[in-house]
Amino acid sequence: MPQRVLVVDDEPPSVRMVAANLRIRGYEVLTATTGEAALTSLDAHQPDLVVLDLGLPGIGGLEVLRRLRSRWWS
Repeated sequence: MPQRVLVVDDEPPSVRMVAANLRIRGYEVLTATTGEAALTSLDAHQPDLVVLDLGLPGIGGLEVLRRLRSRWWS
């Protein structure tokens, strides 16, 4: 089973580039363009790795990171 990576960025070209490179290397890739969508995906899919843009609109990347840490590493 391939490792699952969640790519979170509000710029579609960046998401496509990172996701395509990860898929070529055999990873299963999930994507999100907002902090809210990232949190939903984290709960639903529990990825092995998250590539996270810190400058997201709405719930920013640092807040997503804080919530991620409080859920899985507290």
